[in-house]
Amino acid sequence: MQAPTPRWSGPGYTRIPYAIYTDTAVSRQEQERIFRGPTWNYLCLDAELPEPGCYRTTHVGDTPVVVVKDDDGEIYAFENRCAHRGALIALEKSGRAPSFQCVYHAWSYNRQGDLTGVAFENGVKGQGGMPKTFCKQEHGPRKLRVAVYCGLVFGSFSDDVPPIDEYLGEEICARIERVLHKPVKVIGRFTQALPNNWKLYMENVKDSYHASLLHLFFTTFELNRLSQKGGVIVDESGGHHVSFSMIDGAAADTSYREQGLRSDTDRYRLKDPGVLEGFQEFDDGVTLQILSVFPGFVLQQIQNCLAVRQLVTTGQDKSELHWTYLGYADDTPAQQKARLKQLNLVGPAGFISMEDGAVGGFVQRGIAGADDHEAVVEMGGDSVASSAGRATETSVRGFWKAYRTYMESPA
Repeated sequence: MQAPTPRWSGPGYTRIPYAIYTDTAVSRQEQERIFRGPTWNYLCLDAELPEPGCYRTTHVGDTPVVVVKDDDGEIYAFENRCAHRGALIALEKSGRAPSFQCVYHAWSYNRQGDLTGVAFENGVKGQGGMPKTFCKQEHGPRKLRVAVYCGLVFGSFSDDVPPIDEYLGEEICARIERVLHKPVKVIGRFTQALPNNWKLYMENVKDSYHASLLHLFFTTFELNRLSQKGGVIVDESGGHHVSFSMIDGAAADTSYREQGLRSDTDRYRLKDPGVLEGFQEFDDGVTLQILSVFPGFVLQQIQNCLAVRQLVTTGQDKSELHWTYLGYADDTPAQQKARLKQLNLVGPAGFISMEDGAVGGFVQRGIAGADDHEAVVEMGGDSVASSAGRATETSVRGFWKAYRTYMESPA
């Protein structure tokens, strides 16, 4: 079966049909070929399941999922859908349970997702009940393969997905290990509603070109400029990327002002400069690293602000971003205070990332009625490769390379 409309104008990745963000047939096929296809999808942190029975509910694409640790210490994941009538099995975002029971008709499941009990299976007083041929082992929610890497729990519905380290590749693994090199703890959470298709946010995450143009805070307080040292890493599949930079006072040149860019201004000051005060904890000098894993996971380090972001599809023109803020388990009180203060930089109302929550909606609204037109993604040329500079859209093109690989492969 061939991929549905829209059609791409060529084999490359520099022209993106706007209909890709609006076509409902495309959205349906994404769920099957990408989210329920041979990809690893972020589920939660291992640190969020500290003991047997601890569970979290999450999503893989639009499919609700339960993630739980069992007595054997292993983590299991299964579809959050009762095998009887399709109701949610677990209703809370998190908790601890010896087993699960659907509230609708009280069908029961163990922590590995096996159907273990059917209320009144044998009827009442010799009447009713399930037929003798009913076999509980033949019914139950779909189960996911689970892989844990550096405390990140991933799941896949596919038997064909490669091992997690192979899926990520050496460079991405090394950059994950750089941040998650020791046990972490959760210090905050936000859920952000996005008024746009999920792909617009993933493009934004991978777009190093926009960061110091859209975000006034970055350039005003010298956190991120394209003239700073840094680079972009794109893995072989194109789907995973890292953008990184280093604060450098010498990079505060006049290049932004000469072009009359709105992001270059000296009108703003912080009443509390302490929000930018932190501590050195990485020896490589990198002060900002944004890493993404296809299809919808982000790991961030902005100074001392560490977080994972999970993108969830909630409709053809809307999505949700789940932020989980992290500290290390051995943080001192002063280090945790610095991280909490720097949380003001990111999140739904963050000094830096507030614009990212709006600009995807600007695109979604702007492309209405433009299904037969295309976006231009040609900054830095037409290649999909790592780059020593960040005035490029190479990792955005990488996203579309991976996307088309999954969407256009034989079903």
